[in-house]
Amino acid sequence: MKPVSEQTFFITGATDGLGKMMAGRLAKQGARVILHGRNPEKGQAVLAELTQTTGNPNLTYFNADFSALQNVLDLSSAVMAKIEQLDVLINNAAIGGGPKSSPIRELSPDGFELKFAINYLAQVLLTQKLLPLLRQPGSRIINVASIGQTPMDFSNLMLDTEYEGYRAYRQSKLALIMYSFDLAESLKAKKVDVNALHPASLMNTNMVMENFGRVITTVEEGCDALEYLATDARLEGVTGKYFEGKKEAKALPQAYDEEARRKLREVTTKMLAQAVQS
Repeated sequence: MKPVSEQTFFITGATDGLGKMMAGRLAKQGARVILHGRNPEKGQAVLAELTQTTGNPNLTYFNADFSALQNVLDLSSAVMAKIEQLDVLINNAAIGGGPKSSPIRELSPDGFELKFAINYLAQVLLTQKLLPLLRQPGSRIINVASIGQTPMDFSNLMLDTEYEGYRAYRQSKLALIMYSFDLAESLKAKKVDVNALHPASLMNTNMVMENFGRVITTVEEGCDALEYLATDARLEGVTGKYFEGKKEAKALPQAYDEEARRKLREVTTKMLAQAVQS
């Protein structure tokens, strides 16, 4: 495994919380770090801050709002045009469940339930488009998931009925875990490792405070786990796993259900095709 200083990392959702801290840690070790965010002013400010505090000039920022899948396509094209190779892709961008009392169901510009669109569909599309950059054996993909998971009802996947914000969030994260398992299997021959991670519970991030109003762990703790999965040489060849912190754990049973994963693959393919063609 190459030293961190010789690797290129792409972190989505890198302008705050876990993503920002991870970007800073990697930059301090001399890595080339590509940051993503959805607010251009904030993104440029974070880029300038990390460049100054780490002394690393090899930081780049790309902007994209993941609520619209065309933005994800544009982002992937921009990255492909500028970056020749990625060693680690960290899919960290997400939106939370929202206040539990909120009954409001939002749709993405493509017509999908918003949390499913951002937390799952955007991550899948971006990963698929960037796979040509992750061509070297030993490359890693880490999907930041959650211990909060809810089985999907494929007859009500967009939660047209019985909508609840946390349910929407939890099923999007379970879908991301299921995708991680499938992708790991498909990339095993290329020796590209794919794992899903619940970094830590209720870290002291803006998203957690907005959604829960309390914290029980720190961003530092979550970042320790993320850095472990992204850089530790002992995990080379470990793929298709779900971690809680630094320990391998078990996701909900649906994640290991081959028929459920087949259904998810089919509906995902249809949704992405619909969005890309529209």
